[in-house]
Amino acid sequence: MDNGAAIRAVCSQFVQLCRGMGLFNGAMVAVGGSKFKAVNNRDRNLTAHKASKRIEQVQASIDRYLATLDRADREDSDIPEMRADKIREKIAGLQRRNISRDMAAEVEDAPHKQVSLTDPDARSMASSSRGTGIVGYNVQATVDTEHHLIVAHEVLNEGSDGAQLAPMGNAALDAIGTAELTVLADRGYFSGEQVLECERTGVLPCVP
Repeated sequence: MDNGAAIRAVCSQFVQLCRGMGLFNGAMVAVGGSKFKAVNNRDRNLTAHKASKRIEQVQASIDRYLATLDRADREDSDIPEMRADKIREKIAGLQRRNISRDMAAEVEDAPHKQVSLTDPDARSMASSSRGTGIVGYNVQATVDTEHHLIVAHEVLNEGSDGAQLAPMGNAALDAIGTAELTVLADRGYFSGEQVLECERTGVLPCVP
């Protein structure tokens, strides 16, 4: 069930409540991103390279099984019929699991050059906390520095934080309703273009 709209509505009402109680008077927030794992196994996330390799590997296995059956027919082998049936079942299973050439083309044309088969919106991205990549989402949040309340949030399938300083700063500015806002962020958010965009809209970025 897609509850995104309802969750956003609740968060918006929460921010309005906090504004009414005067909890956002500090006009300073911190922005950060966290990676959340999606319900999508890494094997079910395809890049162009992975799609090509999977097609090759599965086809090689199918060819190997077919060669076994052909050899048995030519040599009038005494391979038990039960074993031959098992081989045919394995071939059918591989054919069902193999991805098509059309899917490989879809991967090539997809945003970020990847397709997640279980959770279509999830993307493979680096995760510094794990030391390896995950298939998931980059959840951005701005938090007021006085009461540590979430002011604005966004769920992205872009792994980098580099283009999020201005969008998250402006979202916090709109949510709090002030003319100016100071935004603290780590160096992963630094971008000259993003800093200029912030300054044009009344957001003062503090990024090392």
